[in-house]
Amino acid sequence: MNRNLLLISAALFLWGMGEGMFFNFVPIRLETEFLLSKQQVGFALGAFGFFMAITHIPGGHLADKFGRRPLLIAAWSLGIISTLTMGLAKSLPIYLVGLFLYGVTAFVASPLSSYVTAARGKWEVGTALSLTTATYSLGMALGPVSGGWIAEHYGMNSSYLVAFGIFVVSTLFMFFIEPQPLDKHDPAAPPTNVWNNTRFISFVMVFAFAIFAMYLSQPLSPNFLKGVRHLSLTQTGWVFSAGALGNSLLALAFSRVKPRNGFLAAQFLVAFFAVLIWQGTGLPIFMLGYFLLGGFRVARPMAMAQARGLVHESQMGLAYGTMETVSSIIFIVAPPIAGFVFERDPFLIYPLAVGLIGVSIVAGYLFSPRNL
Repeated sequence: MNRNLLLISAALFLWGMGEGMFFNFVPIRLETEFLLSKQQVGFALGAFGFFMAITHIPGGHLADKFGRRPLLIAAWSLGIISTLTMGLAKSLPIYLVGLFLYGVTAFVASPLSSYVTAARGKWEVGTALSLTTATYSLGMALGPVSGGWIAEHYGMNSSYLVAFGIFVVSTLFMFFIEPQPLDKHDPAAPPTNVWNNTRFISFVMVFAFAIFAMYLSQPLSPNFLKGVRHLSLTQTGWVFSAGALGNSLLALAFSRVKPRNGFLAAQFLVAFFAVLIWQGTGLPIFMLGYFLLGGFRVARPMAMAQARGLVHESQMGLAYGTMETVSSIIFIVAPPIAGFVFERDPFLIYPLAVGLIGVSIVAGYLFSPRNL
């Protein structure tokens, strides 16, 4: 591993640890501390997804045009500010300002993926992206247990303040990564425009449906565990840590898998998550379910690796930004739908998700690129 990947991995490990301390508890805090209904929580999460969605294509385009390192440092810095805002917030409007600012930091995704792809050396694209996913997720595995314990004993805002301190250290690592040269294409033979690239657009549609199917049961599962399964915040923290550990270990396990096969297999794992949360009883079963939910995060580098093979190097940031935008649009649409279903029957969302994932697997098998 070269120096830049090592620094990024260290920064992502710390960021995952800090984010894990509070992020999965956001729906619970909105409901218990700010007294929102399940559907209102869904709309708040959908608004968070909106602020994520509007950043990705501009972020990818700017990374292609001006370089990736400045955007990475800007995103890390904004994450520090937004986390401190959420930690100090005493009212819902201030908290939402911090939450939505944190959503804006999502523009980091495509510059980060582009930077890692360019810095990978002789590694395969999927291997390099899976490694950074694994280090971030390993940090996430350590955060929820401590975050849940801190929230239970000192208040939910305290976990944000601890995360703020961890984020400061993470950001310091990012100042030491090296800039990368801009990728250019031959002006005499420009590549096909991303928006006119039918293979890429077709795969984006397959990707979009898969993300919707896999994500639908996730937004209100923390509320399901607390309100229906009656887990404490500490127990919920253990569940989230198992999920983050699954993210890390499954990312490593899939790092050498052919991207197309990995993308399909990851969806099977998320279907098992939905079944275990729906039908399971007891903390170990819920922990296993969230461990298998790691397939959702594994699916992303598998999809990115396939997309990378469909576009020119100079379009990498824009292509990754397009896919991240699609994901974020799903994060806008899915939570309100989940909230609507949850308020009518909290159990119904899980078999619905399993059915949609089944359709998605068939569509992915038929229409995703076969040579990647």
